[in-house]
Amino acid sequence: MLARIRKNDTVVVISGKDKGKQGTVLHVAPKSDMVVVKGVGVVTRHVKPRRQGETGGIRKEERSVTLSKVMPICTACKKPCRVQSKSIEKGARARSCHRCKEVF
Repeated sequence: MLARIRKNDTVVVISGKDKGKQGTVLHVAPKSDMVVVKGVGVVTRHVKPRRQGETGGIRKEERSVTLSKVMPICTACKKPCRVQSKSIEKGARARSCHRCKEVF
């Protein structure tokens, strides 16, 4: 099975409170269908210091977003696209844009 979204891809959020935001993928969890995107799903956490010398405070961090809520952006046409799998040499598979058929 070819992964639709991978680490370091540029994606756009298509639904939810962060609809329309773009960012790069930091982490993908395929078993739970979740993805962490930079600048998307930011939550505020109140953190206590756990060790000596560590500081507590209020931190902002990205939370995971459901994989179905993000869509990759094609590197050629610079638009959100559906991903198709294309067969290349010796049975290897590559991801391609549904619109412009360009491999990315």
